Amino acid sequence: MIKTFTLLLSGHADYAAAGHAANPHVPWLGRWFVLLTPVVAGLLYGPLVQRFAKEARGHGVPEVMYAVARRGGRIAPQVALVKSLASALCIGGGGSVGREGPIVQIGSALGSTLGRVVRVPEDRMKVLVACGAAGGIAATFNAPLAGVFFAMELILRDFTAEAFGMVVLSSVTSSVIGRAAFGDTPFLQLPALGVHHLSQYLLFALLGVIAGAVGVGFTRILYWIEDACDWAWRGPEWARPAVGGLLLGLLLLVLPQMYGVGYPVLENAVNGTYVIGFLLLLLVAKIAATSLTIGIGGSGGVFAPSLFMGAMLGSAFGLTAGHLFPGAVGPVGAYGLIGMGAVFAGAARAPITAVIILFELTGEYTIILPLMTAIVLATGVSRALSRDTIYSLKLRRRGIDLDEKPAGSPFAGLTVATAMEPLPKTLDENQPLSKAADILAASPHGVLPVLTADGSYLGIATARAAAETLADGTHDTTTIAYITHRPGPITADTNLSEALDALVATEGAGLPVLDPARTHLTGWITHQSVLTALHRRP
Repeated sequence: MIKTFTLLLSGHADYAAAGHAANPHVPWLGRWFVLLTPVVAGLLYGPLVQRFAKEARGHGVPEVMYAVARRGGRIAPQVALVKSLASALCIGGGGSVGREGPIVQIGSALGSTLGRVVRVPEDRMKVLVACGAAGGIAATFNAPLAGVFFAMELILRDFTAEAFGMVVLSSVTSSVIGRAAFGDTPFLQLPALGVHHLSQYLLFALLGVIAGAVGVGFTRILYWIEDACDWAWRGPEWARPAVGGLLLGLLLLVLPQMYGVGYPVLENAVNGTYVIGFLLLLLVAKIAATSLTIGIGGSGGVFAPSLFMGAMLGSAFGLTAGHLFPGAVGPVGAYGLIGMGAVFAGAARAPITAVIILFELTGEYTIILPLMTAIVLATGVSRALSRDTIYSLKLRRRGIDLDEKPAGSPFAGLTVATAMEPLPKTLDENQPLSKAADILAASPHGVLPVLTADGSYLGIATARAAAETLADGTHDTTTIAYITHRPGPITADTNLSEALDALVATEGAGLPVLDPARTHLTGWITHQSVLTALHRRP
């Protein structure tokens, strides 16, 4: 669909590589036709999004993250079709956005729809959403590993063996189909790259720091321009992409390299085709073009633009370093490739995904070590400069924090102090395991606290651990301290929802409540006491 609309609206397979060429469908307009293509595309997808699926506007990934974290994975089925059409029209009409966000939202919507049809429980629905996202990325970019880790790191935001297995199956199936359609070749064709001198690692590290700052800067400019567009627009929302498309058309008239995704331009930069000044111009222009496309109501992703920015930054950095330190810098392409991953990591703060997706997109293993170095540093810089990522900031601006429990949670405002029970019988650390096992067997929850000789808290012991240890017949003289472990500390001020998570994670059915110094016991908490506190809440 993207190729079809690009050919239809520009007359070229990828206008970003065509310079200021005219559209063969309307040759009398010459290069000026790019003023109208974003307008025509906006007139088509603007009403479509406004009427049928408003969540299809923008880059899509935050909406999927919200659906998984707050809505049990429920996504409206029409989102898949509307997002497909809107994004293809937006990119084909010159929108300077990528296809990663759309395919994540499309695949996730299909996964959610399947879950509704077969009536799966909520936890399985979330996994199906992640499977759809992983499958979309795997097929689109020929990157099965990247699809898996994108879904786990950004969509589910949790790693479990069961979910990982399901997501892998989806990604593998999708990759087989994608390779049958598009072939098994790297997404980008780059020259041979490598590290030729150990001193290059210092340059790669510096590039990672700069790229992390650029990623944060891109995030802030994106939402600043979106705010400016919201402030300036006073008409109906369906017309906003068309009217705003005139501004985008003006930018495309000056720099046609901003048309669509722009992968040919990216490859030229990594191959060393452009000079430093033009690379920096393309970097700034891409930030402006992508932000404007999203701000006027366009539909498309921010992953490909962040790769584009990283390639421009890295290539400019490599050329500059080559002038300053001739003979010790190596090929410019290596810096362009590392810049791609580092800028994405700085914007999205997903280092695992960034490393794997850059490796799979390019097939270049020779620079994996400097790539990891730069990406980790970029992630650290991003965390130091900003609390949010390019995805989470969109949700926070709506008052949604995915790291906090929903305001409507039944545990909101409740602490462990409201659910504490009196302390059960305690065990002494020097007590023989065989004797302590009898006491554990008689305890109501199969878990008891263990104290040191001076009465300080040592940890807890469970009936399960005692049974497994005594079963081999070699620990008859062992003390209870041998099987004692210390779970995460819980105090009276701990949020009740956090305490419940800790209870679920433990082998037994009870946990100690500690004093503020976390050295002595003040109470006990169980599943029953949590339920009682919830029931008694006014």
